[in-house]
Amino acid sequence: MPKLIRQSVTLPASAAQLYAMYLDPKAHAAFTGGKVKVSARRGSKFSAFDGALSGSMLHTVPGRLIVQSWRSTAFRVGDVDSTLIILFTPKGKACRIDLTHVNVADHDEKGVTEGWKKYYWGPWRAYLAQTAKGGKRK
Repeated sequence: MPKLIRQSVTLPASAAQLYAMYLDPKAHAAFTGGKVKVSARRGSKFSAFDGALSGSMLHTVPGRLIVQSWRSTAFRVGDVDSTLIILFTPKGKACRIDLTHVNVADHDEKGVTEGWKKYYWGPWRAYLAQTAKGGKRK
């Protein structure tokens, strides 16, 4: 049975900045380390990690919300696409990101759950810290 994943993280940047970084292919690739194709345009296709993740943009609210149809290469042919909802909430000079990931293939739940932490939240936090210190972008 498909699974629901919920995670929250607070990162040291504004909601507008984090939203823009997620939807900018170069910035997204800089903090994740993989090739990314993404845009805010409804219906546009996206891919990340050299195609390991793919789907389409369902809805965006600038600086606030991203909704994507999403799947990983670990999903099986008969698995339905999952829906990813990312909400950006300002918290002073930082931003809280609330992720809700619906209909994740049950056999990929652990990989997706850990993947958000390992491939997004940790690297994004490190990237922000490096750029805040004047470090070079990847």
